[in-house]
Amino acid sequence: MNLSIHLWNENQNLAEAALQNPFVQGILSGSLAKKNFSYYVSQDAFFLKAFARAYIIAGAKAPDWEDFIKLHQLAQGVLEELKLHEKYARQWGVNVHRVDPCAATRRYTDFVMATAWGYNTGLTVTALTPCMRLYAWLGQTLAAQSAGQHAYSDWIVTYSSSAIEALACNLESLVDKYADPADPLVEATYRYAMECERDFFQAAFEFAL
Repeated sequence: MNLSIHLWNENQNLAEAALQNPFVQGILSGSLAKKNFSYYVSQDAFFLKAFARAYIIAGAKAPDWEDFIKLHQLAQGVLEELKLHEKYARQWGVNVHRVDPCAATRRYTDFVMATAWGYNTGLTVTALTPCMRLYAWLGQTLAAQSAGQHAYSDWIVTYSSSAIEALACNLESLVDKYADPADPLVEATYRYAMECERDFFQAAFEFAL
C-alpha cells in the first residue's frame, strides 16, 4: 500500500469528524449562516497564502527538477483557488486582504510554515497533503449527497471537480516519493494537519455564536 493511502486510511476518523462538522453539513444543506461562510472565506484566504508559500519552499528543496516544476504547478493551483475566494469576497462583501487570523488559523499556518522552513520536501508535502485530500473527499462526498442548488453549491462543485482530485493525487505522489515511512514524524505530521483541518471548520462554525 502506498504511504499516502496508508496515512489517509489511518486518519479516517478525523476526515469523518470534518464531514460531520455543522459547518460542513451547513454547506451541504445550504443552511449555513452567511456570516459564518464569510468568516471562513477570509480565514481560508489567509491560510492559502501560507499554503502557496510552503509549496514554493518545498519546491526549492526538491532534489528533482521535475518535482520542482510539479510543486510550482501545485502552488499555481492554490493561486487559482484564491481567485475563487476573490469571487466569494465580492459576492459576500468580505475583505480577504485584511484578515485577522483566529487561533485555529494561526495554529495551522504556523505549523505549515515551520514545517516548510525546518524540514525536507518529504515532510512538507506530508503536512500539505491532508488539506488537498480532505477537500477533494469532502467535495465528492457532498456532491453525492447534495439535493439541489443553493448558496453554497459552487463550493461543492469546485471541490468535487476532477481538477481538485488531480491536485490531490499529484501531491500524494510526492508523499510516496519523498516521505520516509520509517520516520515517526511523518505520521505525526499528517495527523496534526488533519486535526488542524477539523479545528479550522469548527472555528468557522463557532464564529459569532
